[in-house]
Order: sequence, then C-alpha cells, then structure tokens
Amino acid sequence: MKDAAAYLGLSPRTLYVWRHRRQGPPSFRMGAHGRVTYRLDALDSWIREQEQADSRSNPALNPVSAAPQRRAGYTATA
Repeated sequence: MKDAAAYLGLSPRTLYVWRHRRQGPPSFRMGAHGRVTYRLDALDSWIREQEQADSRSNPALNPVSAAPQRRAGYTATA
C-alpha cells in the first residue's frame, strides 16, 4: 500500500480510508496474510478516470464552455 500511495502522491492513510470507503483505485488481497495489493495498470486507469471527471482536465465538463440555458417561465425584455 505504501508504494501505491507514493505512486499516487497520497499518504498511505488516505489510500487506506478510500479503500474502506470503496472510493479509491481497485485493490485486492493477496497471499497468506491477505496483503492489500494494487495493480499498476489499475492505478493508471483510475488516474485517467479522475482526470476525465475533473472539469479542468476535461473541456466537455467545463461549465464555462456550456451553452447558456433559459429559465422556465422567464421572458427576457429588451
């Protein structure tokens, strides 16, 4: 878990809490002692998902680039 946390730039505690809240990257237990393990490709995929969910990285989600919406029942007067 320490290596995965360092790879993501997080503290091991944050990664631990996210795992138990089922928020963070996918993980699994491996071995006789059930050590928590993260696949490198799963970490990279999770990072890409986070980038796509962030409006600063994904122009399609940027509210500034969205077309203006009209309010229901509102009529503009000029």
